[in-house]
Amino acid sequence: MIRLPQQNLPKNAQNQLNTWQNEINGLKDYAARVAQAKKAFAQRNKPKNSTFRQVRQTLTQMCCAARRCGYCEDSVADEVEHIKPKDLYPEAVFVWENYLYACGQCNGGKNNKYAVFSDKTGQLREIARRRGAPVVEPEQGEPVLIDPRKEDPMDFLEIDLIDTFYFLPRYSLDSKGYQRADYTIEVLRLNDRDYLVEARKEAFYNYRARLGEYIKKKETDTPSEQLNPMITALQRMQHPTIWKEMQRQQQLLPELKKLFELAPEALTW
Repeated sequence: MIRLPQQNLPKNAQNQLNTWQNEINGLKDYAARVAQAKKAFAQRNKPKNSTFRQVRQTLTQMCCAARRCGYCEDSVADEVEHIKPKDLYPEAVFVWENYLYACGQCNGGKNNKYAVFSDKTGQLREIARRRGAPVVEPEQGEPVLIDPRKEDPMDFLEIDLIDTFYFLPRYSLDSKGYQRADYTIEVLRLNDRDYLVEARKEAFYNYRARLGEYIKKKETDTPSEQLNPMITALQRMQHPTIWKEMQRQQQLLPELKKLFELAPEALTW
């Protein structure tokens, strides 16, 4: 899970989203706004809809690697995900900054799970609406889920590069940062899917091999026009969080320290 680059929609698409959002916001009743938000999104989020074609094209450009999921960085992204669920926040159903391209496993698993730090108590409060429950506005508060459109997840998360290749909270156990990291890991099942953990491990070895190959070429005075494509290819690999973690932990792991000493410029890639 990595910070996604900021990119604006084409103006015509942004204007159309604004128009649709204003239609939802104009409804006075919250339950009516929820119902219309769900209906309108389902109707418009179609391949033939020109606005959502532009939404998907722009989200694709923001993805890591070859259209990888904005949450797990592994599977193909093919669903327009609402970071703040539209069932809870109809005022964000057509808000561009609330969109992320996700895979079905992440989007379906997350579903409408969402939590806030309550404005009243400061405590973490799960606000997902149960089936059949009254459609009332959720409790107000600061979002718990890490938002890669607005935040750098690596400020909250780290990866064990030695053994498990699990995501772990960076903050102390009693902190709000720890709760946010732990909640995000749990809701997105970043450690519960064995294939994700294995993929992160493989990515570590692949990044390390690519860096070693670059160093060998560099030491034979290979010209920059041949080295640059190697750098670009490394930067477009899956699981870029692994690479960023390698850069961050390189002083702690002898094998990485040696590689980065031979190619210190790689710390800026």
